[in-house]
Order: sequence, then structure tokens, then C-alpha cells
Amino acid sequence: MKLFSFPVFAIEKAIAKRMLTLDPPHKDWFAQRWAQKPYRKAFIENKAMPLVTLLAKGKTWDDETFNAELAAWNAPFYPAEAEVLRPIIEGDGLLQLMQKNVPAERIQALLTQLDKLRQA
Repeated sequence: MKLFSFPVFAIEKAIAKRMLTLDPPHKDWFAQRWAQKPYRKAFIENKAMPLVTLLAKGKTWDDETFNAELAAWNAPFYPAEAEVLRPIIEGDGLLQLMQKNVPAERIQALLTQLDKLRQA
């Protein structure tokens, strides 16, 4: 997937804001990992940036391209990671303008994919 050129600091800021509102078990789990630079980099590159790309470009892609890119986004998610990314899909916070004009069925497809890839 060709990643959208979105500023990483904006994603990090949105994630940090979301961490403040996580439930305690998720918050503790994610905060411990987020403090580690290799984890942070891998999380942004493999999980958050592909999601941002799907949101940003998903408005203009045809169904075939969107579905192919969605299928390519197959990184497994721990429950806390899914809780961090869910508001980005739903239009919360700094990245809210990206969700504007994204068809509702594509938003639902992203949420379904996030749930499908969630680890126990």
C-alpha cells in the first residue's frame, strides 16, 4: 500500500490524546508499549498509517481498489490497540476532517476489519 503523506506527529498527538480516555487495563497496557520507541514506530508504520491512508484515499478510490487495500491491511491488533484506533475511524479528534465525505459503508468496512484482526 502506498502510504498517504500524512504528518506522523499529528497521528502521535491523536494517539496520545486517545490514551488519556482509555479504560485502565487498556491504558496501562498501551502506555507501557507506547513508551518504547521500536513499538511506537512499528505501531505507526504498520497499523496507524495504513488506516490513515485508507481513510484519506478511501473517499476517491473505486470499490475494487479500496477492497484490495483493505485486505492488504492485515496487521493483528491487540484489544488496546483497537481501542486506540477506533476513534480515528469514527471521526474523533485531530483527524476528523479526513473522515469527511468517506462513505458510511467504507467506515463500517474499516471498523469490521479492525474487529476481525483483533487478537484475543
